[in-house]
Amino acid sequence: MKAIIQRVSRASVEVDGAVVGEIRRGFLILLGVAQGDGEAEARVLADKIAGLRIFTDANDKMNLSLADIDGEVLVISNFTLCADCSHGRRPSFINAARPETAEPLYRFFCQRLTDNGVKKTAQGIFGADMQVSLINDGPVTIEIDSKDLKK
Repeated sequence: MKAIIQRVSRASVEVDGAVVGEIRRGFLILLGVAQGDGEAEARVLADKIAGLRIFTDANDKMNLSLADIDGEVLVISNFTLCADCSHGRRPSFINAARPETAEPLYRFFCQRLTDNGVKKTAQGIFGADMQVSLINDGPVTIEIDSKDLKK
């Protein structure tokens, strides 16, 4: 499971012209669920992100977490994070989990963020064509892969 985390001042997602999720200061997370991922991967990734200290303190040091700043999260499912670009010029998405597996893990991940004290966890619509808007704060963008974390 992969996550691209962007520290944002605000972010929103639209489907068919209607806003379906929006947040103020916090994280925009693009989440890719790969074949073989399960609740263990979702748990370790959500736990890491919930405690990630990438907001600046009074000394301008990245030292504060979502809880410290009363931050919010917008999670967008994004199977393209599992793309294999090693051959040719057109990506293969064979490594992405099938929707019937990915969607429950996406929802589990979002619930785990809430369970870790994130005050608001907004979501896009799984599998929909979404338009995501954000004001990147920094910019600060971090990639985390669950296979690189201790379970």
